[in-house]
Amino acid sequence: YQRRVHGITFILRQRMGAHKPRGILCARKLHNKRRLNRWADKNYRKAHTGREFRWDPMGGASHASGICVGKVGFESKQPNSALRKGLRVLLKKNNKKVAVFVPKDGCLNFIDENDSVLISGLGRKGRTVGDIPGIRFKCVNVAGISLKALYLGKKQKKKGQHLSQSCLLYTSPSPRDLSTSRMPSSA
Repeated sequence: YQRRVHGITFILRQRMGAHKPRGILCARKLHNKRRLNRWADKNYRKAHTGREFRWDPMGGASHASGICVGKVGFESKQPNSALRKGLRVLLKKNNKKVAVFVPKDGCLNFIDENDSVLISGLGRKGRTVGDIPGIRFKCVNVAGISLKALYLGKKQKKKGQHLSQSCLLYTSPSPRDLSTSRMPSSA
C-alpha cells in the first residue's frame, strides 16, 4: 500500500496480519476465528474428534490384554512370499477380535490357545507395517511373561498361567488340617 508523508509517496509492503482485526480489543474475535479454523487442519481434527476411540479396538490405549483364540498364518504381500505367524486375540476390554503378529522366529511355540496375551501397536500409529496385510498389532507378553525373555531363554512359562489371576486365590488351611499335621507320631 502507499503512504504519503510530507508530499513524498512511499510504497510499503503489506504487513503480516492484514485483513485481520487488530488492536487492544480484538482478542475475542481472533480467538474465536482461530478456534473454528483449526478444524481445517487434518491432524488437529484427527486428534480432537474422538474418532480414534470408536475405530481403534484398543480404545486409544497403548496396550491391551486379551485371550488367544487361535493361531493363524498370514500370507505376505508381493513381491515377498512367506507365511507370517500370528494369532487371533479376543480383547478383554470390549470383546473385539483382532489379528496380532507374533515377532521373532519360533515365538509362536510359546503361545497356546486360551493364553492371556498383552498386545501393543506394530509401530505406524494404527496402520499396517511392511508386507503383513491388515495386521496393526503385535504380541508383547504371554501369561504375564515377556515374549523376548521367553525367546532368549531367560524365563519359562508356568503351567496353568493362562487362567486369570482372580481364579488363583490363596485359601488358608482349615484348623482341622492344622491339627492333623501337628499330631506327634506314635513310636
